[in-house]
Amino acid sequence: MSTRQRHIAHLHLHAVPNEEQYAQIIELMSGITPHVQAVPPDAFQLDLTSALRYFDLSPYDLVQTVLLRLKAHHGIDGSAGLAGNRMLAAMAADASGPGETTWVREGQAAAWLYPRPVTALPGVGRVTADTLGRYGLHTIGQITDLPAATLQRLLGTGSARLLAERARGHDPRPVTPSEPAAQLAADLVLDRDCLDPDRHHRAVLGLADRIGQRLRGDGLIAGRLTLTVRYADRSSTTRTCALPEPTAHSPALAAAALGLLNGLGLQRARVRAFVVRADGLLPAELAHRQLSLDPGADRARAVESAADRARRRFGPQAVRPAALAD
Repeated sequence: MSTRQRHIAHLHLHAVPNEEQYAQIIELMSGITPHVQAVPPDAFQLDLTSALRYFDLSPYDLVQTVLLRLKAHHGIDGSAGLAGNRMLAAMAADASGPGETTWVREGQAAAWLYPRPVTALPGVGRVTADTLGRYGLHTIGQITDLPAATLQRLLGTGSARLLAERARGHDPRPVTPSEPAAQLAADLVLDRDCLDPDRHHRAVLGLADRIGQRLRGDGLIAGRLTLTVRYADRSSTTRTCALPEPTAHSPALAAAALGLLNGLGLQRARVRAFVVRADGLLPAELAHRQLSLDPGADRARAVESAADRARRRFGPQAVRPAALAD
């Protein structure tokens, strides 16, 4: 039995809408298809497959209809990518100039990907690109031509398999019309004013670990982290940072939170409470994790998954980071 070809559009807005506009744009696009997934802060993905028959338009013309409605109702210009899956559609949008739509048609994905730089693939960061570049591998086509065993020797089995799948244009993820929570927060009120930097460190580390557990339990990832420190005189300081990539991995969250704490230079500040907030939340399946050449990274995530299972079975205090042990 044949599978119906999917038509996925990735729309990139050339303005960052506010929260109210963002909700209105989702509602506008839902008039075209109910399968609309937000990609904050300024993009959307639409599965147009079912809408094509209703509107009796080609995929390209339907994308133009969406862009025209966006301009007419909100005065916002955009560019778009159109392809058979979400990854290709996003890459096509990145290749489109203002007001343009790049359509990667069925059967043309391999030829379209072949000459493009390997850094255009999701998850290929500077370290991976440098490693591949040392062996003369600069384009996606060179990756697809490379024997699987050779790529595995360069990157490791897991990273090589994932990179090869992306280089061939494979992405089975569906467009998921979901509304994730706006933010998650964890706070700690100390029993007395605290001057001890070590206790400050432990408090923030514990809050970041709690945020990570909640994100993973809810199937979410965070793009930003905010640390608020409240002092004995009722004043407070707040610092925010964007994460290198959206994540729910506790060590990555802890590193970001402790970086914010160290940047405050509290020294002998009399601290009464800490709050760590994660926002820019997305469904976990939306993100592409950057490929890592460090086998320890995969082991750390496997240990974290095992710890989460233990907590679900034996309670939240069953497993804790060693730095938080009494």
